[in-house]
This record gives sequence, structure tokens and C-alpha cells, in this order.
Amino acid sequence: MNHALKLCMAGMLLAPWSASQAITLNDDFSLDLNIGAYSDYHSRGMSQTQNDPAIQGSATLSHSSGLYAGVWSSNVDFGYGSKTRQEIDYYLGYYWQATDDIALDVTYYEYEYPKEGGLNYSESFAKLSAYGGYVGGYYSDDMGGDQSYLYSFVGYETSLPMDVGLDLRYGWVDFKDDTFFDDNGSARDSFNEWQVSLSKTLVSLDWSLAYVDSDLSDEECASYNGFDDVCGANLVLGVSKTF
Repeated sequence: MNHALKLCMAGMLLAPWSASQAITLNDDFSLDLNIGAYSDYHSRGMSQTQNDPAIQGSATLSHSSGLYAGVWSSNVDFGYGSKTRQEIDYYLGYYWQATDDIALDVTYYEYEYPKEGGLNYSESFAKLSAYGGYVGGYYSDDMGGDQSYLYSFVGYETSLPMDVGLDLRYGWVDFKDDTFFDDNGSARDSFNEWQVSLSKTLVSLDWSLAYVDSDLSDEECASYNGFDDVCGANLVLGVSKTF
């Protein structure tokens, strides 16, 4: 069994409660529903669908205090006879808006993969945003055996002319033990990934285009996933709708 089936990585980097079109239920509660289609489910430097399209959706219940809870799901394809074709993420978090320009988000996630319970794991998340810049990370010590995992990132988001959003992110994926192996016998426990995203709302839909890449070689990618073409440069086109 390759590492990809043991150590799957989910992809929610933007707070699910953040959409401005949430349905107001009463003075304290609002509900956010979102559905989207993407040319690839690319997460933290790797495709989770073998570069194939993904349909994703979420439902988030938010309280005026900043507390929120919800569920997110996407199709996945890990190959090699994996029975699961779905990822389901449950989350509980708190969003604190200190000022108009400074915010803190902390979340606990439970990731489930139907028909492949051995892939299930949990993760803690924190993100600090200030004046367009942000820094954060995901940590899990529940990756199977005594393996632990940290994904940390830094980025900057801003608005360009014509209301086009720009998001620049650089991330570092770090495992406790050596996980990526090259043909020359070298091994390492971490790699870097990056993403440049453009977004715009048009005809009541949210459109996005992202360039994603990592510094993993084809051999290192194959040693982890079993495939050598799911860690390289790619363009991911997406369209979503919030209700």
C-alpha cells in the first residue's frame, strides 16, 4: 500500500464561513451552502483525483459569537484499488475578528474516507490574517503509527483592478520521518509547494484560476503516491456558487 492511501491530505485553506452570501436564519445564526466544480482537486502540492475533475460542496452553520461548524466533501481517486471515492470533512472552529484588518481562525477537522476507514485522521488548524498577509498551519499526530505531520504556509491576498482577487501562497509540508525517496537513494521528510490564484465573481458565479506546483521530483512523487504526474505544475480552473 503506498503512502498516498495512508496519508491523504485535505484541501480547505479558506475558511468555509467566509462567504458573504450566507443565509440568515435569525439574529445569531447563519447558514452557508456552497457547491463547486474544479478541473482538479489539488491540495498541498498534490492532486487528490489523479489530475481529474472534482465536484465539491460544503454546508456551514455560523454563530454571531464566531463559532462555526460544518461539513465539506469532494470526490477523490487514489488509485491502486482504493475503494473510497469520497472525502468527507467535519469541522468545528472559531473565528475572531480583532479589527477590520486583523483576524484569527482556529479549527478542528475530522477527515473520513468511506470504505477506507484506515485513511481517516484528524487535524488542528490556525490562521492569522493581517492587512492582506496571512500565516498558518495544519498539524496532525494521527497519520497512522507514530507518524506526525505539519503543513505550514504564508501568503498574501489582495484585490486587483476590475475586482479580480489575487492570492499568493507558499507552503511547507513536513513529516516526522523520511517519506519521499529519489532513484539515487536519497530521502527527505519535507517538501515545498506554492500557488498563485486569481478569482472573480461573474454572472453570479465565483470563478478561479490557480497555478500550482511543488519541488518534488517525479521519482519522489511516485515513491509517495505511486504516480509521478500528480505533484508537478498544473493549472486548476474552478467555478462555484454560494447560496
